[in-house]
Amino acid sequence: MTLGPNITEQLARARADLRMGVPVVLESEQSALISAAETLTAERLDLLQKMPGVSVIAITARRAETLKARVYDGDLARVLVSEDASLGWVRGIADPSGDLMTPMKGPLACARGGDARAHRAALRLTKSARLLPAAVVTPLDNPLQFASEQGLTHLLLRDAEAHLAERSPLQQVVHARLPMEVSEAGRLHVFRPEDGGEEHYAIEIGRPDRAKPVLARLHSACFTGDLMGSLKCDCGPQLRAALAQMGQAGAGVLLYMNQEGRGIGLANKMRAYSLQDQGYDTVEANHRLGFEDDERDFRLGSDILTSMGFSSVRLLTNNPRKVQMMSASGIEVTERVPLAVGENRHNAAYLATKARKSGHLL
Repeated sequence: MTLGPNITEQLARARADLRMGVPVVLESEQSALISAAETLTAERLDLLQKMPGVSVIAITARRAETLKARVYDGDLARVLVSEDASLGWVRGIADPSGDLMTPMKGPLACARGGDARAHRAALRLTKSARLLPAAVVTPLDNPLQFASEQGLTHLLLRDAEAHLAERSPLQQVVHARLPMEVSEAGRLHVFRPEDGGEEHYAIEIGRPDRAKPVLARLHSACFTGDLMGSLKCDCGPQLRAALAQMGQAGAGVLLYMNQEGRGIGLANKMRAYSLQDQGYDTVEANHRLGFEDDERDFRLGSDILTSMGFSSVRLLTNNPRKVQMMSASGIEVTERVPLAVGENRHNAAYLATKARKSGHLL
């Protein structure tokens, strides 16, 4: 045991670095320097282009489909970066906001063959940092020496891969009594992931019997809907309706998960909203950004319920995927309780898309 950071802590540093525009080093048989395309500066791009070897921009297959880039690696494409590529061009590959104004970014030459493990890890890192899933990957010799000389975070790829594929354990930090409008017998539990990510909350209404299925809601944070009363989604009405039902029943647990925008973060959610204003539906917007339909991990909810002593739920949801993931991760769902509220003229098309493309039962 040393005072230095373990791999979990190193990955937390790497995410913070990437958000600040600082590259990180991934060491493997084919080591690489990783820079987030969203936060890369012109000065650092110029330095990358002067390094030996050819840099590529790793993008997801979803984003590659929009750009008509060749996908040779299954889930990602590696777009070659020329020596005179501008920062605007790099950002244009990553960010779809200007796709309609400058649709012709190619033809794009893509790398084929070789090891794409570092590129895949880079995309997972940028996603987990709530950045656009696009990374400039530059070949690197003597990775440990380079990281030491440049003061950069240094990761062993084999260790990073294993941890990026897992969900972080959650630790309960504190819980305290919280009287609320729906119930004066309320209690708020705060859970903190070990990887330095955002905290999640459990709101306990009354004193639910651990031996019986508890009325529960797995609710993803929605700043615009929950706090601002946005009419573009049904999140706020669902949150308040779920709490009201629990209050009426006298007991329940609402899990408030900080997985904004179906797991892509508020900034990327606003990018998706901007694309929706251009005529794309919610699923198409996510794909153009390079994300899947839904990037959330509902197993975190099961982890919290299990730690609180629950083994079965009556789940307030319209999303069958929540039921499936709860059941697959050890929580028995004895009943799906519908929660059809909040439809209006601003979100009718959004809800229809969720039903048609994501299987929501509305």
